[in-house]
Amino acid sequence: MSTSSSSNQPAPPVKQFSLLPKIVNGGIAGIIGVTCVFPLDLVKTRLQNQTVSPNGERMYTSMVDCFRKTYRAEGFSGMYRGSAVNILLITPEKAIKLAANDYFRHLYSPGPGKLPLLREMAAGGSAGLCQIIVTTPMELLKIQMQDAGRVAAQAKLEGRTVQKVSATSLALDLFRSKGILGLYRGTAATMLRDVTFSVVYFPLFARLNDLGPRKSDGSGEAVFWCSFLSGCASGSLAALAVNPFDVVKTRLQAITKDEGGPKYSGIADTFVKTLKNEGPTAFFKGGACRMIVIAPLFGIAQTVYYLGVAEKLLGVQK
Repeated sequence: MSTSSSSNQPAPPVKQFSLLPKIVNGGIAGIIGVTCVFPLDLVKTRLQNQTVSPNGERMYTSMVDCFRKTYRAEGFSGMYRGSAVNILLITPEKAIKLAANDYFRHLYSPGPGKLPLLREMAAGGSAGLCQIIVTTPMELLKIQMQDAGRVAAQAKLEGRTVQKVSATSLALDLFRSKGILGLYRGTAATMLRDVTFSVVYFPLFARLNDLGPRKSDGSGEAVFWCSFLSGCASGSLAALAVNPFDVVKTRLQAITKDEGGPKYSGIADTFVKTLKNEGPTAFFKGGACRMIVIAPLFGIAQTVYYLGVAEKLLGVQK
């Protein structure tokens, strides 16, 4: 009996998934990205966390005003307040987020061809869920350090002094008073923000990245500027979509409150009080600044991630 010629053809090789290089690439991408955009993130946090006084006055009137006042009061180093803990923890955070998304895309793939949208969203959401273990303590300490300068500046205007704090002292105080769970204050709000962000971001990035020209080396990968622009566009749109969750998370994690300001007991309570006291526009406080932060952060991170530095260092084929 004769067999068809197609049955004699060797099966295409199964693409292997190498997790270690992706984790290393994610860490490198995160460090470079956060170093570039940290001052913008600091401004975003201070804009989101400020409250309006009874006479309608605000400490910062705009993003530019916040930059100017922060630099004038605290100097260049003040623009990187809280960056040490963020850069230290951004390595595993970005490594987990980017590598986990690739892992879950590989795991959820039904076979050769394009991953269906729902599975892309599930992969992104799974990656966002995995990063919470690192993201929550990092965000809590970062926000405290970033907001400490605003509190000190406000106290100075009122003729008061505030004791200087460090990330280490904050972490130790939380650990002594509330145990390890103290570092996970605002986990639910962080999860709500990060899982939703990843569900939106990763499928959108994958589709935009597929639209651009490919490299001439036959790898089928997009050229670097396409990955950069795709990361910027996807990051900014996803950031805007989840900004209300980010405002809630920031307010829940800000331990040092303005005197006379509202106290929040949870996600629902924060939503209700913010809406009642400040209106719906409060949920988009710092939204433009957050988009400006997230766009280059993910544009840079995705570009560095796809450069494959780890594969070259470890001698692994991409």
